[in-house]
Amino acid sequence: MTAIKVPPLGESIVEATISRWLKKEGESVTVGDTVVELETDKITVEVPAMTAGVLTKRARAEGDVVKVDDLLAEIDENAAGAAPAPVAATPATPASPAPKASPPVPQAAPTAARAPSDVRASPAAVRLAAERGINLTTVPGTGLGGVVSKADVIEREATPPAAKPDREKVAPAPAAKEQLPAPPAPAAVPAPQSAGAARETREKMTTRRKRIAEHLLESQHATAHLTTFNEIDMTAVVGVRERLKERVEKEHGVKLSFMPFFAKAACLALKAYPVVNAQIDGDTIIYKHYVNMGIAVASDAGLVVPNVKDADRKGMLDMSREIAEVAKRARDGKLTMDDLTGGTFTITNGGVFGSLVSTPIINFPQVGILGLHKTQDRPVAISGKVEIRPMMYVALSYDHRVIDGQQAVLFLVRVKELMEDPASMLID
Repeated sequence: MTAIKVPPLGESIVEATISRWLKKEGESVTVGDTVVELETDKITVEVPAMTAGVLTKRARAEGDVVKVDDLLAEIDENAAGAAPAPVAATPATPASPAPKASPPVPQAAPTAARAPSDVRASPAAVRLAAERGINLTTVPGTGLGGVVSKADVIEREATPPAAKPDREKVAPAPAAKEQLPAPPAPAAVPAPQSAGAARETREKMTTRRKRIAEHLLESQHATAHLTTFNEIDMTAVVGVRERLKERVEKEHGVKLSFMPFFAKAACLALKAYPVVNAQIDGDTIIYKHYVNMGIAVASDAGLVVPNVKDADRKGMLDMSREIAEVAKRARDGKLTMDDLTGGTFTITNGGVFGSLVSTPIINFPQVGILGLHKTQDRPVAISGKVEIRPMMYVALSYDHRVIDGQQAVLFLVRVKELMEDPASMLID
């Protein structure tokens, strides 16, 4: 018997939540098969089978909090594996296909125990759907990116969709289809909430959500938080991007967004004002002579901040490529601990969701974070004339214990100057 235990989870991470079992008790596994997924405050960890055999025991349930080296499951490497379904006892003659045409009805129920491959759902939603016998493909997801939440499953149970033919079954002949009775009129009228429908639901915070909350509170309590604002005329950078985006994508396979421009401008501004890239350690200020640029990404599991290492040494194309790669890993839940550690400064873009202005929270123990917002046409005074320009408000939240107001304002002004004259970033 081989035990599967919680592996080391990374620096400073001592516990995780079981988010999803991928193997059932009695199911055969091979070496390298992912048996269970663990969710930490930073990443999702896939725990593989180190030996082949049969999973004989799942020691913990989805949603349980586990610590490093806790027992997760046991594999019997000597077991023969799950027995196949019995066939007709006629060894000399191939079995007739007729008895196999319809699978046993009880096998339909377990499909709700796990989200189909084309449906993204939270572990709580998957469990509830399995308990209530609800097909997750029929549940509209209201979470970020269409993720189905527990509340969506509850809403689906309270107001089931109109009956329609099951596509997984064999379609009836047209003649028989016409003989089906029309749905009764009352079914078309939305009924009031059923007696069992809850007006409030409770869902335990995931390990990651709890750690995010703790981290944000720590930042607010441990720093002298202050924010300064400015606005940027995006005309020049919009023009550069429009001229180059098709060529860059065709020749280099990179989709050119505004983020690499801001990342490059921030790196140059940090070079001019290194205290914004510093860190406080007790009564000591640590100046970082490199920039690991953190890019805040809203993933299905919550906000994460992977960083591009040595961003100050990268050109615009490399910067764009690496930002796209870490953002994709974040959305796919494939980030590594290296992606999430060592950041020195962070950029967050609320503009992709329509935010016009905000005060971002510092990613502690960093001392500065640049907030980007929606680009919006506004009337501005240019050389004594009113013109309509694409304008963006930007914000710098900073730790006033180490960064003076003058340094913060000048840093943001430098970012503004570089973005309004992007050609200067090539010779700076």
